[in-house]
Order: sequence, then structure tokens, then C-alpha cells
Amino acid sequence: SLSWSPSFCEVARERGGPTRSQQVQCGGRPYSFVVHGLWPQYERGFPEYCRRPSPRLARRIMTSMLDLMPAPGLIYNEWDKHGTCSGLSPRGYFELIRKARAAVKIPPEFLDLSEVKTVTPDAVEAAFVKVNPGMSRSAVAVTCDRKRLSEVRICMSKNLQFRACQEIDRRACRRDRLVMPPVR
Repeated sequence: SLSWSPSFCEVARERGGPTRSQQVQCGGRPYSFVVHGLWPQYERGFPEYCRRPSPRLARRIMTSMLDLMPAPGLIYNEWDKHGTCSGLSPRGYFELIRKARAAVKIPPEFLDLSEVKTVTPDAVEAAFVKVNPGMSRSAVAVTCDRKRLSEVRICMSKNLQFRACQEIDRRACRRDRLVMPPVR
């Protein structure tokens, strides 16, 4: 899942300001799409929090991911909630996230967004399909809040090939138009 960071930060500001962990993402360097997570998934549903308590994630692994996932709290949470269900070690899980992110190209029109952009979920999906050979419309879905693009979710097989996945389509945004706040 790739989160549109400017939308995330606007929501945080509307709720009274970002938490300490979110301040890194929302207060410093301008981020566009950031990795929200890599979630093991069944054909219907997905496992969560598979090991309680979760094996502790080493700080050095967390800091190694800050270029893709710019909030320490997010990294720790993704390990606890989804990484523990992957069957991988912490290092293996985060290496897989890095490989999955490298396999997905961001459409050029979303790289340096300097002003508000109005889009349709369909157009965002089409843009991702266009720049990612092998990705089909059934492998990608946009999520949103009541007015903003939130995430682009992409289904991949265990060997990181794009694959169809009805589960994400069921949870896709049904709005006609969405706003993408600019990268600050």
C-alpha cells in the first residue's frame, strides 16, 4: 500500500496536529507516495497481529526504512500488525518491502505535485497501469476519505509479480472526484 503523504498530513492537521511520530513525515522533507505497508493476504481478508507479543524490531532495521516509510511509529506498527504474519524475519520482511516498492513505478504526473490536483480514482489506477508493465486494472485500487486520495493499493504475488485481487477492489474508493493535496 502506497499512502499519499500530503493527504495523510492534511488529515492529521485537521484532527489537531500530527503526533510526534507523524511530525517527521509531515513537518520536514516533502513526501509524495510513501510505503504504508506490505500486507500478507488471503483471497478474502488478511491476518493481523500473528505473534503476541511481537518479536522486538531492532532500531537499526527501523531507521533503515525511514526513506520509504518516514515515521518510526508506522514502521513498528507495520511489523507488529503485518510483518509478524509474513513468516519472515524482521530483516527479511523489510527487505521484501524494499523490493516490492522498487517494483512499482510512480506515474510521472504524481512525482512533483506542486499544486492541488483533482483526479478520479479511475484515472489514478489507469496511470499506474500505464507505467507498470504487467499490472492490470484488477491489481490496483485507490482508497479515499470523503474528499482526498488516501492510498494506492497494489496486489502482488509472493514473488512480487502483479496479480489480480478482488479483495482490494471491494474496498476501493467510489467517489467521482478526489483531491490530491500538493507535496509541500
